Amino acid sequence: MTERKPRGVPFETWVDRQIREASERGLFDDLPGAGKPLPGQGEPQDEMWWIKRKLEEENLRFPLPGSLALRREVEDALAAAARARSEAEVREIIAGINAKILDGTRKALSGPPLNLMPFDVEEVVGDWRERRPAEPAPDAPAAAEPPDEPPAGTRSGWRSLFRGRRSTP
Repeated sequence: MTERKPRGVPFETWVDRQIREASERGLFDDLPGAGKPLPGQGEPQDEMWWIKRKLEEENLRFPLPGSLALRREVEDALAAAARARSEAEVREIIAGINAKILDGTRKALSGPPLNLMPFDVEEVVGDWRERRPAEPAPDAPAAAEPPDEPPAGTRSGWRSLFRGRRSTP
């Protein structure tokens, strides 16, 4: 514990002496962040900076009103869909978030108005495909060339495919 400031000594001089003596004893050596720039240097002042930093350090989010929380879920879902490994996974993620969006528009959520529409699954899947490198699926069989003529004994190979049964001659 530090000693009390003696009478007659200016406060600034006393503090400077305390800092100098502590520095000479090596109390400021090996502090975390030594030699690094101050965080937030050059950014505008924020009254809640320490709360935001603590939440970030603890990886916490403060509770948001319902509509804003849903918007955050939408952002997270779109990011997860972009990282998805398969088309089926993308479709599952988008279907889940679309269900939440529809549920949110049916309810009166707290917060600002929810101006979200469900996503077009095919459009999101198309965007996902464009971002993916063109590589064949390892477990997919090689695509066979379609025959030029329908198989013998059938009227139309396509018609039987769409009906799910074989047509008779």
